[in-house]
Amino acid sequence: MPELPEVEVVRAGLERHVAGRVITSVDVLHPRAIRRHVPGADDFAGRLAGVKITAARRRGKYLWLDLADGEAMLAHLGMSGQMLVQPASAPDEKHLRVRVRFADAGPELRFVDQRTFGGLALDELVDVDGTLVPASVAHIGRDPMDPLFDLAAAVAALRGKRTEV
Repeated sequence: MPELPEVEVVRAGLERHVAGRVITSVDVLHPRAIRRHVPGADDFAGRLAGVKITAARRRGKYLWLDLADGEAMLAHLGMSGQMLVQPASAPDEKHLRVRVRFADAGPELRFVDQRTFGGLALDELVDVDGTLVPASVAHIGRDPMDPLFDLAAAVAALRGKRTEV
């Protein structure tokens, strides 16, 4: 399973390569890759077409791409998932699950997952302590490396628990 440092490296790479780009089409090649997106593959692909990616973010092991329409494309890599930026001419990876093409005809974004434990979904962004995060990850606290992490509040929350750590 990718650990936090690896997930942060993926987030930083996504920020460099996909932020500011407009999606033209999405191919869902394996339905299990979007199993958390209940409306299905056609809805997932249709809602992303024409939308601009504005940023790549992370909380815990969840990654998401902020979309200009106010939603997020949420990703969890599971045990073997990868978000790859590949030239359109590159051969398909054996375990390619979702392909995202962009208006600038530059490199594609590919979700590749050998074991298909990871997945993508669209989710609404909600405000949590002044930060917009996908609703389904709103329960995950800030990382200690987050500039807005409040150590005193985290310590107080831990002290308020009656369970073992």
